Amino acid sequence: MAGKDRKKQLARQRYERQQQRRAEEAARSRRLKIIGSAAAVAVVAAGGGVFMVVTGDEESTAAGPKCDYKAAQAPAAKDVGKPPGKPAYTGTVQATLKTNRGDVEMQLYGEKAPCTVNSFAHLAQKNYFDKTPCHRLTSGGLNVLQCGDPTGKGTGGPGYEFVNENTKGATYSEGTLAMANSGPDTNGSQFFLVYKDSQLDPDYTVFGKITKGLDVLTKVAGDGSEPKGDGAPKKKVEIEDIAIAGK
Repeated sequence: MAGKDRKKQLARQRYERQQQRRAEEAARSRRLKIIGSAAAVAVVAAGGGVFMVVTGDEESTAAGPKCDYKAAQAPAAKDVGKPPGKPAYTGTVQATLKTNRGDVEMQLYGEKAPCTVNSFAHLAQKNYFDKTPCHRLTSGGLNVLQCGDPTGKGTGGPGYEFVNENTKGATYSEGTLAMANSGPDTNGSQFFLVYKDSQLDPDYTVFGKITKGLDVLTKVAGDGSEPKGDGAPKKKVEIEDIAIAGK
């Protein structure tokens, strides 16, 4: 019996390791999916690497008055639960991103992207973003600061995913606030702030705009990244808090 028990234990351990590897691979796929692209360009060199341009064939939108937050393959980097199914906001929402480098004020599009704003506000109010780094800074065709992963590795999420919104004809001009993803309808907690006009296919949910504090981002961009062009900010950027007006 002891031998059989040992075999069962080893088999269970192998299974758990396999599941962990699958979760880690799924999480890694979320990283480096925001890729600068120009018309008729198939690949883009960034930070010494070459990445395929990822595009979606169709736009997915949230149907009806309720939001569906499905469990993600990877576990939550910081578990604060799922947002309510009914969007808390249907109009414009004011938010302030407070960082160690300065504050950035934003206007969230509760009408155009209700499920995205609902999720973002939920995470903010549960302190999900507090004391987390903005892990990615890019320059060139893609000029963004990417944040929203408590692990700081670019692989973390909230443990749930939801569909794209407000992507039809989307552009990513200076001041845009949008969601990062690892493919259509895989939005989680990672988002990016555009500090200079960027070339992107309309595959990323636009859920707000920067109304004040763009200078904070341009200063961060001016300090550069490591590696140059696409990497972690040379000078640490940490979110201290995200305040939602009225909450």
